[in-house]
Amino acid sequence: MRIGELAKHSSCDVETIRYYEREGLLDAPQREDNGYRRYGDSHLLQLNFVRHCRSLGMSLSDVRRLRDFERDPTLACDDINALLDRQIEQIHAQRVALEALEGQLRALRHTCDQPHPASECGILQNLQQAAAGAACECHPHAVDQG
Repeated sequence: MRIGELAKHSSCDVETIRYYEREGLLDAPQREDNGYRRYGDSHLLQLNFVRHCRSLGMSLSDVRRLRDFERDPTLACDDINALLDRQIEQIHAQRVALEALEGQLRALRHTCDQPHPASECGILQNLQQAAAGAACECHPHAVDQG
């Protein structure tokens, strides 16, 4: 199949397929006499593998490493386990950071519970205070830099 067909079967953009190929995440396809790339079912499986890993938030370097294990299945899987453990730790750290951000946004939102003119808006006032380096509801521990 040609790249357009591969894109259609995988619901993946043609440019993304080319990028993954350049990055070594997909095996090089055969070339037809006219120079067109010829992809097979194995490329579709590889592309689906890469996309699935990416949907789990894995970096391209981690996906590349997993593809290396696919290419050499005799390797021990200790590194695969470590890779996944690192991914889980990163997701946990991101979740904690997002929860902190949510708390900051909620605190900021509570500074303006009633409709006011923008000049009296607690949210805008807090953002302006923060811009001036003063403490605000979302960053109460900021130090005045004025």
